[in-house]
Amino acid sequence: MARELMYRDALREAIDEEMERNSTVFIIGEGIAERGGSYKVTEGLLAKYGPKRVRDTPIAEAGMIGVGVGAAIAGARPIVEILYIDFAMLGMDMIVNQAAKFRLMTGGEGRVPFIMRTQGGTGGGVAAQHSQSLEAMFYHVPGLKVVMPSTPSDAKGLLKYALRQDDPVMFLEHKHLYMTKGMVPDGEHIIEFGKGDIKRAGKDATVIAWSNMVPRALEAAARLAEEGIDVEVIDPRTLVPLDKEMILTSVAKTNRCVIVQEAVRRGGVASDIASIIQEEAFYDLDAPIEIVAGLNIPIPFNLELEKASVPQVDDVVAAVRRSLHAKPLAQAAE
Repeated sequence: MARELMYRDALREAIDEEMERNSTVFIIGEGIAERGGSYKVTEGLLAKYGPKRVRDTPIAEAGMIGVGVGAAIAGARPIVEILYIDFAMLGMDMIVNQAAKFRLMTGGEGRVPFIMRTQGGTGGGVAAQHSQSLEAMFYHVPGLKVVMPSTPSDAKGLLKYALRQDDPVMFLEHKHLYMTKGMVPDGEHIIEFGKGDIKRAGKDATVIAWSNMVPRALEAAARLAEEGIDVEVIDPRTLVPLDKEMILTSVAKTNRCVIVQEAVRRGGVASDIASIIQEEAFYDLDAPIEIVAGLNIPIPFNLELEKASVPQVDDVVAAVRRSLHAKPLAQAAE
């Protein structure tokens, strides 16, 4: 059986269930205790678990992340909530040079079960310092797991799995997804890392998207279906580890690929996925890979300019059409 839940409520259920199951799980962050968090993900947890396990912090991201990494090394399972991904940069030394490296530097004996929950992306006109999509920074660092759920079910299942791992996890949410709704299975719902999901099956083109780009890709697919174009939308769910098999299987079926990321194009995850497809599935392609990404600019404050700076449904539709109308690669090579 399943129930309809908001994304934020699914996250809260995951945290609640794991705090109840394991007394070493605790959560710290700005306004997460008495106020229940800016997006109400932690609402009610203070009353249930008390101030030792649900604790407000000063506005001091470097300190919060340092406490979390240290506590994880010492044997606890901390969740550190950073209100905006932009300010996780203040703790990058602890994340990149400490948490990500500790297992290697201890000969495999050390463990760092550290979870950083944060949100990013555009929406609401909160400008350049509160709107970035920075997953590529963490994707680049060996030793970190990178998770970007797009649905309530994925959010709960992946967070529960994250809280049972012994490695640092960057759990990246999106501000536009917290109020979205979806069906979440009852009972012990866990989703293993590295297992992507086919959000919509199709045969004419593959669209790869994650986080808030998934609903836009699905809307684009629905619009294209009215023209008789059958698009497959796949969601890796975790960028590290990446479900390469799902991606290559889908491309082999549809022979066309569009990759959609909200982050700026330059140095993005989409480019790395494209390189994997080019190296391992080149002869399955009937058209060049299309990448739809954010512009290489800081996010504008103006709402219309903000919207223009990141992929919209029309951009995904146009990319799929270009792919379908492209001259076949074999013919282009002649």
